[in-house]
Amino acid sequence: MITGDLKSKVDRIWDAFWSGGISNPLEVIEQITYLLFIRRLDEIHTREESKSRLLNKPIERPIFPHGADEKNRKYDDLRWSRFKDFEPGEMYTIVSEHVFPFLRTLGGDGTTYSHHMKDARFTIPTAALLARVVDMIDKLPMEDRDTKGDLYEYLLSQIASAGTNGQFRTPRHIIQLMVEMTAPTPKDEICDPACGTAGFLVAAGEYIRRVHENALHNAEQSKHFHHSMFHGFDFDSTMLRIGSMNMLLHGVENPDIRYRDSLAENVSSDADMYSLILANPPFAGSLDYESTSKDLQRVVKTKSTELLFLALFLRLLKPGGRAAVVVPDGVLTGSGKAHRVIRRLLVEEHKLDGVVKLPGGVFRPYAGVSTAILFFTRTNSGGTDHVWFYEVNADGWSLDDKRAPLLSQEKLGPRPTGNLTMADHGKNNLPDVLARWALREDSERSRKRTEQSFCIPRAEIAAQGYDLSMSRYKEVVLQDIKDRSPAEIMNDLARLEAEIQEGMSELKVILG
Repeated sequence: MITGDLKSKVDRIWDAFWSGGISNPLEVIEQITYLLFIRRLDEIHTREESKSRLLNKPIERPIFPHGADEKNRKYDDLRWSRFKDFEPGEMYTIVSEHVFPFLRTLGGDGTTYSHHMKDARFTIPTAALLARVVDMIDKLPMEDRDTKGDLYEYLLSQIASAGTNGQFRTPRHIIQLMVEMTAPTPKDEICDPACGTAGFLVAAGEYIRRVHENALHNAEQSKHFHHSMFHGFDFDSTMLRIGSMNMLLHGVENPDIRYRDSLAENVSSDADMYSLILANPPFAGSLDYESTSKDLQRVVKTKSTELLFLALFLRLLKPGGRAAVVVPDGVLTGSGKAHRVIRRLLVEEHKLDGVVKLPGGVFRPYAGVSTAILFFTRTNSGGTDHVWFYEVNADGWSLDDKRAPLLSQEKLGPRPTGNLTMADHGKNNLPDVLARWALREDSERSRKRTEQSFCIPRAEIAAQGYDLSMSRYKEVVLQDIKDRSPAEIMNDLARLEAEIQEGMSELKVILG
């Protein structure tokens, strides 16, 4: 947990950029990412020097070579520990004319981070701003993995709070819920085909460290964790850099974070590769058939990105692989042929495990679209018996544009450290989601359809045209209005409105 003191230090760095003329939140994060990477390179080189002196051997993997660069600047001056003490003008010259060109040619690190630094752009406008920011970053405690990770997560949260590019961030507690429900193991190969800042991959890594803490003591499993467990794709180079740094600062040495337009490229090279997919891909609307992967068109003939992503997930998963993905409500209820095809595919040819309906305000203030989380397993042979449904009414935060916490910190998230009362549950349903999910093959089968969660048999879902909206199956018990809370009344009214809208949509289709 980031402390108030560290938070204020990060805030001061952020404010320095804004007052120094850089107001684009993504550009601020990008420049901080470069500087953190430069600091990390110096730390690696220093560690290699210490190892060399201890063993009385030459440095095995030097980052900074001997001698000078093509502009006759000593490589030693390019190190963070050296240039941070120079006067602002000289520091600015070194960083802009020597360090960044060095970054763009760097390959000695051999990691995904150095690969994504190849097109690094230095945009800090003045020597005074650079000197001020370098001094503040140098005072950040970066020795402890948890602190480094929390610091960067807090920086990323500033993208959202600044009101720009919030679409890149799935709320952290929703990510944690999805990770907890899929329970990653040390043997998994985990993929997010639209990784953005790599929040899902980071959370999966932290889960494995916490739940399987002894796994990384095994040399083979440790190598898998650092080099072959995590895979993320994106077609935004800025996001790739930010996502890579996020993984690095959370202690993953060399994840597979790479450029890919997931819906446009042929996916045959990565087909059947991953045992777990965690994703909240962007649903931009529709694509041209010509620009869409033919592999995916063979699964479902559509231009709709939300359906193409589901087809992609099924192709990328190996048999037995599982997925937790955020989808817009239209996927659950759409009456078009492609919508029904993909839902029938999930229910009949694979195993649809559960549908968790999220509150409408989860992604505010950036989007008001209603969403749900689909949980499924690729089987190629069916296996859906019952589908478990849960309606989340409260996620611990206000559902307006402010998204303010409704409870104290220890009572938030899917695994709160404090005990929740019944009143607290009304403000944070996530621990209950997790508890009932574990019982979906047991006592959840006997729950009434008037409750917050229940199971529906496959045959009934098929009879309803594979409609996966919870309101299709939920039963509402009317009672004296004076005995009901305002929240319960509003929820029932919202369900009624949704059912009316669905009915109207179906009627329009029938009438043409």
